[in-house]
Amino acid sequence: MATVELSFTPLPAHVRTARLVATAVARRSGVDESLLDEVRLAVGEACSRAVEGHQLYCPAEPVRIALTDQAGRFEVEVTDTCASGDGSLVGIGARSGGAGPDAVDGAGLPAGLGIAVIEGLADDVQITTTSAGTSIRMSWPSVRPAR
Repeated sequence: MATVELSFTPLPAHVRTARLVATAVARRSGVDESLLDEVRLAVGEACSRAVEGHQLYCPAEPVRIALTDQAGRFEVEVTDTCASGDGSLVGIGARSGGAGPDAVDGAGLPAGLGIAVIEGLADDVQITTTSAGTSIRMSWPSVRPAR
């Protein structure tokens, strides 16, 4: 089981780097070429949501990503360690289920749209919220390349 960990300053420009790293690690882990665009887009969406929350509430805190290859799965976990001023979690944890039906995100889009996009792109999605923050874990099937 190999793990690559990445943390970056919450700036939109670094989301591209996170997508590139995730795609490279996915390819190396044996994720089928036909799924690499889904990996890139899902990681980009999760990182963008985390960056948005961090810029609003904790700009000094880095966004964290863990990329793991284990048991025939490529897994990405994006962690948002911010809480808003009222104690509610933001960024990747902002879901339509926690907001009213007319809630919107910073871009004026429905609050749950990004999560719905991620759920449509990843094979499996798990969102965990604790007092330490929110993480979104996405995974895709992988096959280790022959050596």
